[in-house]
Amino acid sequence: MLERPNFNENGEQIICEINGKSPEMLMNIRVKRLARGESFSLLDENNETAFLILSGEALICWEGTEKAMKRESPFERKPYCLHVPKCTQVEITAFQNSEIIIQQTDNDIIFTPVFYSPEDCVYREFGKDQWGGTGQRIVSTVFDISNAPYSNMVLGEVYNLPGKWSSYPPHYHPQPEVYYYKFDRPEGFGASFSGDEVYKSTDGSFLAIKGGNAHQQVVAPGFTMYYVWLIRHLDGEPWDNTRIYPNEYEWLAE
Repeated sequence: MLERPNFNENGEQIICEINGKSPEMLMNIRVKRLARGESFSLLDENNETAFLILSGEALICWEGTEKAMKRESPFERKPYCLHVPKCTQVEITAFQNSEIIIQQTDNDIIFTPVFYSPEDCVYREFGKDQWGGTGQRIVSTVFDISNAPYSNMVLGEVYNLPGKWSSYPPHYHPQPEVYYYKFDRPEGFGASFSGDEVYKSTDGSFLAIKGGNAHQQVVAPGFTMYYVWLIRHLDGEPWDNTRIYPNEYEWLAE
């Protein structure tokens, strides 16, 4: 399912909810807009939470620690992200108009909060020498099972270059996944595949991918497509770079 929800009266774009919208994603995901000078606080007694800045400038505070986050747009490869366990008070104050994507899921493990800055996130280029360069994309993982084994979530970013494909070849995994899209121009668009369905991706839209659905993306020439990818591990079956290829596409992976 692909959707582009409006921001509500609280300045929030609701993507999915554990006990509400798209519950099969097993996550709460929303995008929070903060006007300059506005503050926002969150204390969740059941869920771990990650806060990734998409744009703007803000101060994020937790347990007596404060860090600045500044990013002109998602296309500036400078991700700042705070990841905290349940029962952790977090407060964000915006110095400029800001957008922050918030990811949550249930987790009883109490871990030490981690603040990720640009130097912690390595961007890697894939596909440059495959399929005539049509699968070239730039990918960064903020955290996954390798550096956050205590978490039930995965969070990363992809830069889908103009006219090219990403999340390619078509692949699937048992874990649900969400893509949240931004484009370098507001009229930008692409195509998003989930199972047998094809959708038009636009700025501020998201794709909710059910576990087991094959998925892949392409963007129109002239536009760069950015998306946050968010995965929920399954109990006893974590996502560990899991990519299963339908039989007819295995040759592409080889």
